[in-house]
Amino acid sequence: MSIFSHPDFDNHEGVYTFSEPESGLQCFIAVHNTNRGPASGGTRFWSYGSDSDALTDVLRLSRAMSYKNAMAEIPLGGGKGVILRPEGDFDREALFAAYGRAVEKVGGQYITAEDVGVSPDDMRIIKTQTDFVAGLDEGDAASGDPSPHTADGIFRGLEVAVKHKLGVEGVGGLIVAVQGLGHVGYDLARRLKKSGARLIVADINEAAVQRAAEELGAEIVSVDVIHAQEADIFAPCALGGAINAKTIDDIQAYIVGGAANNQLKTPDMGAELLKRDILYCPDYVLNAGGIINVAAEVSGTYDYAWVDAKIEGLRVTLKEIFTRSEDSARPTNEIADEMARERLGL
Repeated sequence: MSIFSHPDFDNHEGVYTFSEPESGLQCFIAVHNTNRGPASGGTRFWSYGSDSDALTDVLRLSRAMSYKNAMAEIPLGGGKGVILRPEGDFDREALFAAYGRAVEKVGGQYITAEDVGVSPDDMRIIKTQTDFVAGLDEGDAASGDPSPHTADGIFRGLEVAVKHKLGVEGVGGLIVAVQGLGHVGYDLARRLKKSGARLIVADINEAAVQRAAEELGAEIVSVDVIHAQEADIFAPCALGGAINAKTIDDIQAYIVGGAANNQLKTPDMGAELLKRDILYCPDYVLNAGGIINVAAEVSGTYDYAWVDAKIEGLRVTLKEIFTRSEDSARPTNEIADEMARERLGL
């Protein structure tokens, strides 16, 4: 199948394939749109079932980054990188150095940062090969792992959703089911607990859930049933596709909103949530805090006050999405996509 006929190809400006047998590198870098500036988005390091799965992921994720950056009103376009995790043993430093060389070859059209499976240590390795990298903890404008800023934005956005849907201030006393306790998911859980929420959690990492139980008093359930808990909020913070034809009828929460990208397996799931009177927080709006922080790094003069103001602006954008959705009886994901494309001039 030609990439131009791929169902997730959306007039991407560039899709790059890189391979280096010596290090085991196999990766895709997709630049979706640069109308607002150079494309930026994290790199995902994952064990994909096939290279076709990885291509689908990078196409979808890069488009979502264009929308995310537009809705966050930052001067960056949308791009994404995905690295197929090699089978068996591999030299991580050699692999990420090779990836850095791949990013360099894209010539500044794409600026990378962390995503699932990638750490600030990996960013330092990439930095040895290219300057087109953010999420660093060294340098004049460095601010380290952007995950806390992502969690901060999600927390603030959920407060807006709770006010809109439930008519209450804050998350105190509410039950939140958190799916995934990675860097962002755990930080979000911590913020929710601090504000008085009761937590139900699930993750394939047993150490992470035990830590949540001990430190946050969280109830642990299986990853197979976390979406079906009797909770006020379901927060998908793992991989995408949590809202799908198999899970949607089980969801009992009033609100869905979390850190994961592409939470809706297919766009029509937004309409299905609306039919069930469940408020969906469009993922690329809710989780934009990290890329806002990256944008501050890319500017060359990191300004925390600017980052904080932009993250606070996400609350205003979410409120507008919710209001438009309610007034028009249309799904929030459709409203968000429409607004994003307007801002991109598409």
